[in-house]
Amino acid sequence: MAASPYLLLLLLLVHPAAAPASSALPPSQPPPPRPPQKVQVWPKPVTVSWPTAVYAPLAPSFSIRASPSHPSLRHAIAYYSRLIRSERYAPIVPPANYTLSRVPIRLLALSVADPVVPLGPGVDESYTLSVPPNTGSADISSATIWGAIRGLETFSQLSWAGGGPDSGGQPIVPCDIEISDHPLFTHRGILLDTARNYYPVRDILRTIRAMAFNKLNVFHWHITDSQSFPLVLPSVPNLANFGSYSPAMRYTDQDVRRVVRFAEAFGIRVIPEIDMPGHTGSWAGAYPEIVTCADKFWAPAAKPALAAEPGTGQLNPLNPKTYRVAQDVLRDLAALFPDPYLHGGADEVNTACWEDDPVVRRFLADGGSHDRLLELFVNATRPFLVHELNRTVVYWEDVLLGPKVSVGQTVLPRDTTVLQTWNNGAENTKRIVAAGYRAIVSSASYYYLDCGHGGWVGNDSRYDVQDKEREGTPLFNDPGGTGGSWCAPFKTWQRIYDYDILHGLTEDEATRVLGGEVALWSEQSDAVVLDARLWPRAAAAAETLWSGNKGANGRKRYANATARLNEWRYRMVARGIRAEPIQPLWCPLHPRMCHLSE
Repeated sequence: MAASPYLLLLLLLVHPAAAPASSALPPSQPPPPRPPQKVQVWPKPVTVSWPTAVYAPLAPSFSIRASPSHPSLRHAIAYYSRLIRSERYAPIVPPANYTLSRVPIRLLALSVADPVVPLGPGVDESYTLSVPPNTGSADISSATIWGAIRGLETFSQLSWAGGGPDSGGQPIVPCDIEISDHPLFTHRGILLDTARNYYPVRDILRTIRAMAFNKLNVFHWHITDSQSFPLVLPSVPNLANFGSYSPAMRYTDQDVRRVVRFAEAFGIRVIPEIDMPGHTGSWAGAYPEIVTCADKFWAPAAKPALAAEPGTGQLNPLNPKTYRVAQDVLRDLAALFPDPYLHGGADEVNTACWEDDPVVRRFLADGGSHDRLLELFVNATRPFLVHELNRTVVYWEDVLLGPKVSVGQTVLPRDTTVLQTWNNGAENTKRIVAAGYRAIVSSASYYYLDCGHGGWVGNDSRYDVQDKEREGTPLFNDPGGTGGSWCAPFKTWQRIYDYDILHGLTEDEATRVLGGEVALWSEQSDAVVLDARLWPRAAAAAETLWSGNKGANGRKRYANATARLNEWRYRMVARGIRAEPIQPLWCPLHPRMCHLSE
């Protein structure tokens, strides 16, 4: 009977430590050369110096102290103190040929230059970490508490269950190590769509915790869409009463504040998105008079589609009540979410849906245009966000680059507008930053985690055809086809890791790219599959956005990243994140044997 891979893993975890190297060598015999030492930290730090291959055990009395303190830092210290003391993770193949110091680490001291800098766009997250030899202490220095929190995560990953009896059963950490680290991009995020399918708060909190493990710092909460409006807002409670799937599938103000506080404690911003004027069919239950084409079949025969997918409805820019309701929504949203950024959506506006309304048809017949309709909406909502609510507005790129509906640049002042790209890869990113706008990159070709899971609309006759009917027709259900996924193929971690969000940009244009977000749209995802959909693919993006995807030689470090990400995936699982595997367990147990070439 073949041994189970999980039995092998269990044996490794129970007996984790390779024996420390012996120092009893004949005086005339030089010590054998040590192999290069690897530091298992994800994302990879910018610079690491560890010349000695010496580990030190943590003392049973190990503690973390900070001067000065801060509520978020106190939370982080308490959390990481518990994690470091209790976590007993051992690498799949533990390091060998190391020396164990006799001086245990009793203290990790945090020094923060300015502890009152608030969490926000562009905040300094740099830190340095050092474990001087034979001092019994380690140090993290940072400009802000947010950098200190990143340093605590790094220290927690340096710690592992090794050393055998000589460590007294305590975790060990590299000694005589120096790390200097900072992010390549200041905006490193995950978008989670909670409208197509609902996610309980506990699953959102677990996702935020996993983001902190990976040094991601923005949770983009796409809360509402045409399918549901799960957010309870005090000024317009009927939006959730009539727009959510059920009373059990709503987010109260207490839920939202819990998420925001939890995220801030890990140095993670929460940016809310209420998509409008498109994607608002869920508003029609409470306010049918302000929504056009609501509850219509999305793809009527021989007519233009009313929406990009099932779930029709758009806000009517010609109804004055639209703006009273929209302002109530935005005012309540700003009260719940303190971040300086607020996402206003503005993607996939459908002209046929607007034309379903007779007032809109008269407007167009009298010389109006679809672009003018969108401009009316933006001009009525954007100044309110900027001047009344003091927010920078994030829109999807469509507001400026939409193929059918868009507004001119004069409508979108650059100092208070950020545009999020998702179409045409590097091309649209370049168009946005070349026009002088700041950009967040979420290319569907690389960063959409929902892609490649097939279609989800029913009664689709294209599935009846196994092979291409004739040359030149699009691939669909045949081998190599999309299978119904509009953005196929599946975005592998390798594809995500390989992506350079600055590709094709000039040095000046690159300065306007704030960073990127991987996106999990939830037509085919819910809490049951959440972790596996996100991880470890989001971790691949996290490293490229933190320290890039190239080594010191300028070459992409994909081969090196494979083994490191595999190891990191096992550690995330040990931390309660149900990340999907990227290789058989046999591969890390047989280093280099799973390479394509030697």
